[in-house]
Amino acid sequence: MNTTVDQAKNAILMVSFGTSYNDSREKTIGAIEEDIAAAFPKWSVRRAFTSGMIIKKLKERDGCHVDTVEEALNRALQDGIQRLIVQPTHLMDGNEYMKVEAIAEAWQSKFECLTIGAPLLNSESDAQSVIRVITEDTKAFNDDQTAICFMGHGSDAEANAIYSKLQQMLKNAGHENYYIGTVEADPTLQQLAEQVQAGGNYKNVLLQPLMVVAGDHANNDMAGDNDDSWKSTFEKAGYDVTCIVKGLGELEGIRRIYVRHVRDCIES
Repeated sequence: MNTTVDQAKNAILMVSFGTSYNDSREKTIGAIEEDIAAAFPKWSVRRAFTSGMIIKKLKERDGCHVDTVEEALNRALQDGIQRLIVQPTHLMDGNEYMKVEAIAEAWQSKFECLTIGAPLLNSESDAQSVIRVITEDTKAFNDDQTAICFMGHGSDAEANAIYSKLQQMLKNAGHENYYIGTVEADPTLQQLAEQVQAGGNYKNVLLQPLMVVAGDHANNDMAGDNDDSWKSTFEKAGYDVTCIVKGLGELEGIRRIYVRHVRDCIES
């Protein structure tokens, strides 16, 4: 990206958990960053990850360095950035988002202006937008014989309630064949399977991540061949299972939500 006078002072730091799956990273995190750069040409776009394990793995395996949030903030300060937007790509304001928020707040006084953007699902409008995008993306599978199941990560933070809220919003909007479960919280896989069993005479199950990136959880916990994967669990229950290993970041409509959140920061 060519540096202009404005870009020398204004930057958007895109903060993601990160992934070691290179293809998915560029199709999701990379695509979000590209759309942000295209929407705000007077701002430079930078990257940071919150997962130290992923940062270490990328450095050792690929020789690829990605900043931690603190490193990226320090680099921005040294580069003379005056106005900085920290935009996480996290799904909700769970534990990872709150860590980023706390770090950003601690650095706020060092910049002329430092603002943190909202997570993907920050409002009723965001949730409605996400529902429109994922139902449009999977409409080819939406028939009375197929249960369309999305795998969320899950969190022990209060924000985990967003999954149940999305489920209720899907039902209220008439999307009766759509179901949401999580890997690490409620609704569990068992609860999801019970809902599918009670939901109709389904013969097929579609599995797709409700995660920005299709990483370990999507490839192994969801689509893996191990006995306790979501795929194996539904197959053992007698369903014909299709897995689509695709992160939300691959969907243009999802990326537009992040663009809107950055625009909100700039306009405020």
